[in-house]
Amino acid sequence: MNSPEQAERRRRVPAMAPEDRRAALIAATVPLLHEHGLDVSTRQIAQAAGVAEGTIFGVFSDKNSLIIAALGQALDPRPTLDALAAIDPGTGLRDRLTAAATLINERFTGNAHLMSAARVLMLASDAPPEAAERMARSRQSLLEALTAVIEPDAGLLRRSPGAVARLLLLFCGANTFGPFGDPRRFDGGEIVSLLLDGLLVIPAGHDPPAVPLIAAHQDHTHGGA
Repeated sequence: MNSPEQAERRRRVPAMAPEDRRAALIAATVPLLHEHGLDVSTRQIAQAAGVAEGTIFGVFSDKNSLIIAALGQALDPRPTLDALAAIDPGTGLRDRLTAAATLINERFTGNAHLMSAARVLMLASDAPPEAAERMARSRQSLLEALTAVIEPDAGLLRRSPGAVARLLLLFCGANTFGPFGDPRRFDGGEIVSLLLDGLLVIPAGHDPPAVPLIAAHQDHTHGGA
């Protein structure tokens, strides 16, 4: 039952345009998704937004529509894309990749719960195709931004920048979502060292083996990974 204070508050709230109401409900839902995942109820959302529960269904067809819209906002890649674009291309490849891996780790670990929820919804038979398309665009934009970070030093690598970007995303994804339950997470520098140096011990005073140019040529010829 609503308290007198809640009822009075609702009476004082002016009517909102549908798009403004949608935005307010989405904003109220995002933190609840972080806390409760897909188990969040429309009652909890209504209480957080300061509206009657029925108000939700005046602007969203059902709970899933609201959840998908909120996930889309919460998982918007723009802040990460802007941060990747701001990495100084004049710094060395290792430093650039470490900065990029750190940003991607932060995105994945900060949104792991929401990303898992989004996958569950996308696998549902009634998932709207535009939501899946939005997720695909997000993944592609992240791949392209990371590829751009790598491209200035493409000649140093035996795989194409796009292939290296995919591997780095794979490592970061496994670091966050890996199946082995290890609570320890590798930082950006460790992931980049694994990617660039492998696991072989390099004797003191020796440089890593040079990458033959033919390997890079072959990778571009066959399209990379």
